[in-house]
Amino acid sequence: MKFRNSEKLYKKGLKHLVGAVNSPVRAFTSVGGNPLFIKKAKGSKITDVDGNTYVDFVLSYGPMILGHRHKKVQKAIKKALKKGYTFGASTKNEIKLAKIVCDAFPGMDKVRFVSSGTEAVLSAIRLARAFTGKDKIVKFSGCYHGHSDALLVAAGSGLATLSLPGSKGVPEGAVKNTLIANYNDLESVKAHFEKHDDIAGVIIEPIAGNMGVVLPHDNFLKELKEYLVSKGALLIADEVMTGFRSKFGGAQELLDIEADITCLGKVIGGGFPVGAYGARNEIMEMVSPLGGMYQAGTLSGNPIAMASGIATLTELRKQNPYEQFNETASILEVLLLEAAKKHNVDLVVNRFGSMINPFFTDSEVTNFEEAQKSDTKKFAVFFWEMIRNGIFLPPSQFEAWFLSSALSEKDIAKTANAIDKAMEAVSKM
Repeated sequence: MKFRNSEKLYKKGLKHLVGAVNSPVRAFTSVGGNPLFIKKAKGSKITDVDGNTYVDFVLSYGPMILGHRHKKVQKAIKKALKKGYTFGASTKNEIKLAKIVCDAFPGMDKVRFVSSGTEAVLSAIRLARAFTGKDKIVKFSGCYHGHSDALLVAAGSGLATLSLPGSKGVPEGAVKNTLIANYNDLESVKAHFEKHDDIAGVIIEPIAGNMGVVLPHDNFLKELKEYLVSKGALLIADEVMTGFRSKFGGAQELLDIEADITCLGKVIGGGFPVGAYGARNEIMEMVSPLGGMYQAGTLSGNPIAMASGIATLTELRKQNPYEQFNETASILEVLLLEAAKKHNVDLVVNRFGSMINPFFTDSEVTNFEEAQKSDTKKFAVFFWEMIRNGIFLPPSQFEAWFLSSALSEKDIAKTANAIDKAMEAVSKM
């Protein structure tokens, strides 16, 4: 397999693009080598500029749940394009998609569409502060909620500490109201509340997807929600990644909790830039123009994105592929673990619904600290061997793999062969 054209484009892109990419996760920094440049995609496959075709487990980091260029989604997009691209005014489809989303989430009466997951989260944080009249927010180490200043933070030492900026350009003042807790550790949350009386809420990925797939312990989320109710604080669920990926709705329902505010993105745009945040009426009526919390966006509710989202969710509800997702994820888990055992490679596999990923470690992964014990050098070898055998994965040990309903038995067979060869390559390190 050759990557000459990708290499040429990478070198050319360095002149006018930062690192030749528009998002650092595309830069292949953690796996080495130059990033691949993609030419096209269809169904379960993605093809690079050198003509190499791969089974796609990146799926644009989640939104392509039906596979690429699904015919019904494509038809809806073409129909919308004929009417115009953006109006800066309301459209009927915004109401239609809002109903589909609200109906899928118990406790969500109203929703506000925005243009990205990052925008949804920063708006939800502002809303929680407006509703409670308090300033501080608790987040969990290893959970990613977009690149807004207040959430680009790294944990300090100890369980209860003020956070420090996790990026240059983020002043300490921007994160002074952000506190860090440990995922799956309720006591680390309580420690903050014992020290501070001005905490508006806690934001969490119900299923973490940016430290690899990490699941909550039994009752962790339920006990967290009960504790927050007792403290008059809100639970904000960041389901930008998990929304519509484990069921038609959110992971919250499967985990038997109901967040006060939910953030969405990815799938609800069907491949177009969309984010959303929603809650019950008394909270959402704080948002302008009904209330005093201001948030606006010229491209919010973009008509092309709304059409794509409606078509995607309508087809997704019709297909109801969630049982098949679980079966496919189970098959992949077995394939990974058996290949690892065969080649004497330490491996742990975590999965939830249509999200899965292997950790190159010999111990369970239940939080960010445990995830960081994974051998990233082994993952890099594994990644490139999978690429050479026609499997497109996220170029990071700490990113989830995603499944689409377009995956075929032939795709899984090809993946099985690639996994065996990749584990063999890892064993020779």
